[in-house]
Amino acid sequence: IVVTGSDDHLWKMWALPDGNIIMTGEGHTDWLSGCCFHPSGTQLVTSSGDTTVRLWDLSKRACVLTLAEHTQAVWDCSWHSCGDFVASASMDNTSKIWDVNSEKCKYTMCGHKDSVNSIEFLPFSNIVLTSSADKTLSLWDAR
Repeated sequence: IVVTGSDDHLWKMWALPDGNIIMTGEGHTDWLSGCCFHPSGTQLVTSSGDTTVRLWDLSKRACVLTLAEHTQAVWDCSWHSCGDFVASASMDNTSKIWDVNSEKCKYTMCGHKDSVNSIEFLPFSNIVLTSSADKTLSLWDAR
């Protein structure tokens, strides 16, 4: 199974190797830039040009949470290995750590001088790696 996001504002889940579409998610109002499965495989997080990050419950086939504190397009998103936190990277020069249980931003990471283009939790740690259009990489302690 693979998930893709597109300029058509949709994400699609595909079965491999036959390429059949299993599920489609709609709700974003602009292009999708990132998709990431929850560690358990039961949820999906997506990022979009509409400045939001959305969490999708795959069994309900629906968006269950919209995180909307970025002020510009969100380029990327990532789940923490525990499944309780999501990280997002934005054109607004910030990245954020979201607590999905409280549905709030836990921490905003400022320091890049240009768009933050990618974000990833290092496996089984609280360290976050970001890359930016300012031509730097940063490691952050998300605790």
